[in-house]
Amino acid sequence: MKHLRLFFALMLLVGINLNVQAGETLPIRGFCIGAPQVGEVTDFVRFIDEELAPRQVNVLVLRVDYNYQYESHPELRNEVALSKEDVKQMVEVCQKHNIRLIPQINLLGHQSWHSRLEKLLEVYPEFDETPHVQLPEKYEWPNEDGLYCKSYCPLHPEVHAVVFDLVDEICEVFEADAFHAGMDEVFYIGDEKCPRCAGRDKAELFAGEVNKIQNYLDLNDRQLWIWGDRLLDGKTTGMGMWEASMNNTHRAIDLIDKNVMICDWHYERPDKTAVYFAMKGLNVVTCPWRHPENAIAQTRDMFDFRASATPEMKPRYQGMMQTVWSSAGRFLQQYYNENDTVANSPANCFRAMFNEIETLSSN
Repeated sequence: MKHLRLFFALMLLVGINLNVQAGETLPIRGFCIGAPQVGEVTDFVRFIDEELAPRQVNVLVLRVDYNYQYESHPELRNEVALSKEDVKQMVEVCQKHNIRLIPQINLLGHQSWHSRLEKLLEVYPEFDETPHVQLPEKYEWPNEDGLYCKSYCPLHPEVHAVVFDLVDEICEVFEADAFHAGMDEVFYIGDEKCPRCAGRDKAELFAGEVNKIQNYLDLNDRQLWIWGDRLLDGKTTGMGMWEASMNNTHRAIDLIDKNVMICDWHYERPDKTAVYFAMKGLNVVTCPWRHPENAIAQTRDMFDFRASATPEMKPRYQGMMQTVWSSAGRFLQQYYNENDTVANSPANCFRAMFNEIETLSSN
C-alpha cells in the first residue's frame, strides 16, 4: 500500500508537470490602439485595469504620434495633446499589472493621411520625400501620383535630429524599454526626383532607416518594433501592395538588425508569414484586426508554431497582438455597447483572440 501511494504521488507530480508544459502561454499577449485623447484618459485607464489586466495582456502599444505635449519640439504638438500627467496615469496602471507600455510614432512613412499632412511635414516641409506631389482637395484611390501617405526622406541630413528628439522624449515619459516606429505601407521611398535618394536601392534605403533607428535606440537599451509588411514580397506571395511590398523593399529582410521585433499583420486572410520571419532570424508577433475567425486561426497557428518548432526557432514566435485602428474613445464606445450587432469588429476580434489564448493556455 505504501508503494502504491508513492506511485500515485509520482503520477500526480508528473501530471502536474505535464499540465504546466501543456498550459504554456505566449510570451507576448499584446494590444495596440491609438493613444486616448484628452478627456478619454480616465476611461482608458479603467479599461486597462478592468479588461486588459484580467486577460493577462502584457504589452500595450499606444500610437501617440503628435498627441503629446512635446517639450523638445513644441511646434510638433497637436493643438490638443496629452500632458505628462495624462501619460503618467497610464504608466502607473500598466506598471501595476506588469504591462509593458510601448509608444509609437510613425517614422519614414505615414507622414500624411490622404489629403492632410501630419505635423512633421507640415512644420518641416523640407523633409518631404516627394515635395512635387501635391495633396488634393478631394482624395481618390487610385491616383496618378500613387499617393496614399507621404514619407520623409531618410537621407535628409536634418530629419533624424528632429525625430530622435521626439523618440527620446516619448520613451522617457512612457518609461519605455521599446519603441514602435510604424514603418508600414511605405509607398514613397527612393523617389526618382529626390536629390538624395534617386537611383538608390529601395531595400537598402528601407533597411538603412530601420538600422539607423535601432542603433539609436540601442544607446539606451531600447528595442525597435515595426510592422512587417514592407519585408514581404507582394508579387511572389500574391499579397499585393498593402500587406506586402510591390516596390522592392522586401529584400531588406536580409539587411535589418535581428533584434528588431516584427509585428506581422494580416487582416483579411490568416497568412502564415510568421514562419518566414522566424526563419530569417527575426522575432515575430502576429497581429489581427477585425475578423474573429481569423484571430482564432492565427492564435492557434502561433501555439502550433511554438509547439512544433526547433529549440532555436521557438523563442522567435513571440505571440499575438490585437490591433485597433481607431481612437481609444471610439473603440471603448463599441466595446461597451451591448446593442452593437457588428460581428466583424475589433472589439469582437479582441474578445475572440484572448478567449482562444486562455483556452489554449489551459489545455
